[in-house]
Amino acid sequence: MTAIYRTCMAHMPLALRLVMLSLVPAFIATLSVMAVLGQHHISELTTLTRNNALAVARQVAAVAREPLMQLDRRALAGAARVAAQQAGVEQVQIRTEDGEIVAQAGRWSKPGDKPGLQVIEPVDNLEQRQAGEVMVEFDMESVDVARRNLWVTVIALLGASLLGVGLTGWWAARRISLPIRKLAEAVDALGAGQDVEVAEDATAEVGRLQRGFNVAARALADSRRSMQTQIAEATSALAQKNLQLEAASQAKTRLLAAASHDLRQPLHALTLFSDALHTGETDPVRLTRIENIQECVSSLDRLFSELLNLSQIDAGVVRPHFIAFPLDRLFDEISRNFRPVAEQQELRLVVRKTDVWVYCDYVMLSRILNNLISNALRHTTSGGVLLGARPDAGGVRIEVRDTGIGIAPEFHAKVFEEFYQVDAPTSRGARGLGLGLATVNRLCELLGMSVLLRSSPGRGTLVAVVATRCEPALLPTPAPVATVDVDFNDLIIVVVDDEPHILEGLALVFRSWGATVFAAETRAQVMALADGWTQQVPDIVVSDLLLRNGENGLEVLRELGNHPNLRGKRIAHLLVTGETKPDRLREIADARIAVLHKPVGSAVLRQAIAAAVALNRRPPT
Repeated sequence: MTAIYRTCMAHMPLALRLVMLSLVPAFIATLSVMAVLGQHHISELTTLTRNNALAVARQVAAVAREPLMQLDRRALAGAARVAAQQAGVEQVQIRTEDGEIVAQAGRWSKPGDKPGLQVIEPVDNLEQRQAGEVMVEFDMESVDVARRNLWVTVIALLGASLLGVGLTGWWAARRISLPIRKLAEAVDALGAGQDVEVAEDATAEVGRLQRGFNVAARALADSRRSMQTQIAEATSALAQKNLQLEAASQAKTRLLAAASHDLRQPLHALTLFSDALHTGETDPVRLTRIENIQECVSSLDRLFSELLNLSQIDAGVVRPHFIAFPLDRLFDEISRNFRPVAEQQELRLVVRKTDVWVYCDYVMLSRILNNLISNALRHTTSGGVLLGARPDAGGVRIEVRDTGIGIAPEFHAKVFEEFYQVDAPTSRGARGLGLGLATVNRLCELLGMSVLLRSSPGRGTLVAVVATRCEPALLPTPAPVATVDVDFNDLIIVVVDDEPHILEGLALVFRSWGATVFAAETRAQVMALADGWTQQVPDIVVSDLLLRNGENGLEVLRELGNHPNLRGKRIAHLLVTGETKPDRLREIADARIAVLHKPVGSAVLRQAIAAAVALNRRPPT
């Protein structure tokens, strides 16, 4: 069939093909539009008929409630008779709960008649239990007539449209086909190597085509070789660009899968548990350890929030914020973060003191050094890691040295590529995704810093970055944070989250403040709690946005506000979520509810709850 079609098309005149090309789209478009509009019309008419039948059934059900409870057959027969007299109603039946027909009216269908549209409406008694039902059958003749008329209209309009398009297409095709046929003959001659020109006797676009053909034919012999060379070069460059784009797309996709929303959940739970440990602790040694944990969590929170993935760097979403700060402050933070890790691995972590100040982005430089220290500890089995700084041509060179397994020279360039890892079976810990040094390289490019790598197998590794040195400056004094005075001993807090660890952490923190806490993981649990709030109601509901089984925290809050025990009561709301997608943020903004993004420390959480409760307790203006 395909061969026959191609043969027919090859021998078909151009004019006829142009007409066919105009008729086929017109036929398809007209038929599609009419079919869609007709189907929509029939659907609306059917829906209207169904709604009318349902309205009649509901009217009869309302009228028949008392007579049906008293089994007043005369009254029921009268109600059925009145309903059967309405336009379009074929028959009405009133049945008891057992299915007994106690009243009916209307015209009964004969064998072979097309059944009408039937709707059934239950009749409830005073205890809201079903006492019977009403069946109303509506005539569908109007819908059938409309369907027949529709097809007649479609055929008429389709024929008129095709006739008009065909005549217009034939006229235009005849005007176009003759000069194009001459152009085709000239192209054949040009392909055979002949010098040929066509008469420029046509008008408009075809005339321009004739003139352009003549210009192209005269220049073709001289430019053919140069054009082929340029095409080959452009094709090669385009193929290389496509490969680069494909590699970048795959890297971003894998990175998004690795650094997803779920990473915020355990970090948020860790924040809550560390805050709960700190509350009420008096032992100085334990307090120091807890504070170190909290500083590590805070550092991880900052880095995770500011530099989530490489795709943000490539897209220009992350921009450096340059400030002047003492390098030793960053060194102290790194020492607190990684010294317990080094001691656990029986390694030495040496961080040399320095009085140098640098002008750089604090978070980005911290991420760079954290990645370098983490890599060094992972690939070092004995000895230790050294972090230090030294002057370097007006700047400061920050070095990370280790006594680890080293990297062979042929891998020095590859280790800075995304997802590339040198096979090192003696490395400590689980294998990562190979993004550490790739992130270092991208961040250094963003900051305008150079990266130096020196390493050899069995002799350790040196990685250094050069930052801009600056003079010491006065650090700004942090502005005092306004506090809201709310007594948490009197608060009743409802916590909704589908992560058990987060739920437990929030409950621990809130109870340590003296609040009464109700916890729930699903909408059903929240509604079950609300059933028992007859005397006291909660002061605030703290909920996650995305809950189990696709439930939405905003919908749970709205449904909770409509609960009979809470209707008309003023309850504060607070969302604590790990979602940062633009569509989710717009959804929260439209709801006008206060929101915190995970992970959240207890101090920030306490202030947000106090502010929400205080605002909710203000008298309405």
